Amino acid sequence: MIGVSEALYKLLSSFSAVASEVVPLEKAAGRILSEDIKSEIDLPLFTNSSMDGFAVRAEDVERADPRQPVKLFVVEDIPAGKKPSRILGKNQGSRIMTGALIPDGADAVIPIEDTDHYDPESRTEPGFPEEIEVYRSVEPGDYIRKKGEDISAHETVLVSNSRLRPQDVGLLAMLGKAKLSVYRRPRIVILSTGDELLPVETPLELGKIHDSNAYTLSALITRDYGEPVYLGIVPDREQAVREFLVEAVKKDADLILSSAGVSVGAFDFVRTVVQSDGSLDFWRVNMRPGKPLAFGNFQGVPFIGLPGNPVSAFVGYEVFVRPAIRKLAGMNESPRKRIKTKILENVNSDGRESYLRAVVKFHNDEWIARLTGHQGSGNLLSLVQANALLIIPSGVKSLPSGTEVEAWLFDSS
Repeated sequence: MIGVSEALYKLLSSFSAVASEVVPLEKAAGRILSEDIKSEIDLPLFTNSSMDGFAVRAEDVERADPRQPVKLFVVEDIPAGKKPSRILGKNQGSRIMTGALIPDGADAVIPIEDTDHYDPESRTEPGFPEEIEVYRSVEPGDYIRKKGEDISAHETVLVSNSRLRPQDVGLLAMLGKAKLSVYRRPRIVILSTGDELLPVETPLELGKIHDSNAYTLSALITRDYGEPVYLGIVPDREQAVREFLVEAVKKDADLILSSAGVSVGAFDFVRTVVQSDGSLDFWRVNMRPGKPLAFGNFQGVPFIGLPGNPVSAFVGYEVFVRPAIRKLAGMNESPRKRIKTKILENVNSDGRESYLRAVVKFHNDEWIARLTGHQGSGNLLSLVQANALLIIPSGVKSLPSGTEVEAWLFDSS
């Protein structure tokens, strides 16, 4: 058997990012940029007010206070979106709204609350005044957002290979970026093999189980920025396996992902068929759960064969498929964050690198962990109840309570 680290290195060395495509901004959220984004403009594009109030010359109100207010004559109303028509002179002010262009001659803004043109009880203001009294001083630049204060023209604001978050999309809208170059979503074709499998809508019968892996894998692929394409259940017949794999290639798959059929059972044909029209780099990994895991290619398309047991398929996906899909999607994948946690019970393993389901929480200034019951590879409920996988290194067969181990938290990137 090949070790987990060596297997992952071999697998990822075979993948590179898919081609890019241009999408409208309204469909860009969650996509991966395939180019750096530089601003073509300054933001703000013009010097503007950060408050509702009055644009003033700071020198005119430098001695203003509530006991000796300064009187200013109001010469203009400047709502947002209007270009000022007056140059502000001595002892003059312009009523101005948040976001409106600062008029020439002004160098500060007095908030409306610091004038007599405001009713503190109703928190409203009367109509346009001919003059106001100012109750405080300001410094030049107060309550003003200067041109280019947030972003300068030609500044790089987003970098290639990063995922577009909602706030990123909002920034791009401010910059007027109506279309973007992003990596297309990798197409991951899913096959579920086994005569024991039934579609989820079909009532169960003795000896049969519902095909849960297809749904788990589809959800994981979607989470990881891929496009899942489910071909259905493949019977345990060599010719059927071949036909489904050929169909997967015709679907323009960037990766073929199967569950079950890669072990040594009499009806496990997937590995044989892949090797007949492609190759396998490895098909057993020194891990638990998930030892029968295969990687290679079929007719030139990368192929990963996961075990059939639900937890084994999940763990195999998290360890191998997740980083492969993210690399296909154009992401700069960094090693997954691990935390150190103390186990609160004795743990036994068989010497393979083990991934154990657990609940991990922060308590009394340390991370602590307890297993979620039975660790059998078919027990999906214990996976649902867990929030982490504890990682027991290869070669370790037992750990006493209180030992510190590494863990992946499910909600971490």
